[in-house]
Amino acid sequence: MSMENTLKTQPLKFNLERFDFILDILRRPQGAIGFTIVLLFIITVIFAPLIAPYDFARQDIPNRFQGPSAHYWLGTDQLGRDLFSRLVYGARIALSVAIPSVTIAISLGILFGLVAGYIGGTVDNLIVILMDSLQAFPSLILSLAILALLGPSLVNVVIIIGITWMPNYARVIRAQVLSAREAVYVEAERSLGATNPRIIFSHILPNVIAPALILAAMDLPWVITFEAGLSFMGLGVRPPTPSWGVILYDGFYNIRLSPWPVTWSGLALIFTTMGFTLFGETLRDVLDPRLSGTRGM
Repeated sequence: MSMENTLKTQPLKFNLERFDFILDILRRPQGAIGFTIVLLFIITVIFAPLIAPYDFARQDIPNRFQGPSAHYWLGTDQLGRDLFSRLVYGARIALSVAIPSVTIAISLGILFGLVAGYIGGTVDNLIVILMDSLQAFPSLILSLAILALLGPSLVNVVIIIGITWMPNYARVIRAQVLSAREAVYVEAERSLGATNPRIIFSHILPNVIAPALILAAMDLPWVITFEAGLSFMGLGVRPPTPSWGVILYDGFYNIRLSPWPVTWSGLALIFTTMGFTLFGETLRDVLDPRLSGTRGM
């Protein structure tokens, strides 16, 4: 059983009455590793101008393809640009794509899931058909097709990733709402004359949003990797913006002259996705222990 199917069949609730759940995460080795990597990533994003020794677009042609040195800690690329500075600013690009994309996906997913699950009938069938249609196309193929029409840009990448990821959240929320709408507390609210919007947003939504938030935490590393892949193919962020995918492509194209751009951008992607994945999985296990070990079932 997949993670998504488990979330569909088991209602979840956040146990946020305690404020020490971060300590619960840190007590677990994989949680501590993930939390440390995520914290370092966020610090890098916030303080990029202070951490990066050079402007990410500054060129030093005489020193291009240089290896790590006292002046260029991770070496330089084909234009003599400092790789460390470009990787630091690339973290900003990664997060500026991941957060809005997941926000769009979870917002639209919650909206469609609430409407489909609560209203049911024809509306439910139409929304399910729409979600099935979107999921029938592989995310990468759908993204490539839309970007070929709209053109590559940061905004287009954010919107496309948000739309292609949205059906996962809609399905999870719909499954939770189908169960919650028949609950005793909902029937009690109806008998007291509560309106449908009040029932949905005051009583159903707070009780069904937990699995979507957990899914969002676990989707962040995949979105970062997805954006890097699109940029690597020239359909994401455009040069000279220092996306990790752009750095990886430039390094791959010139790998015979210098291995450093591919090495450092690859390691940045590996450690970042690993950190977010470990943190997300540990967060899931801490907030709802019933899901512990369900990955890969």
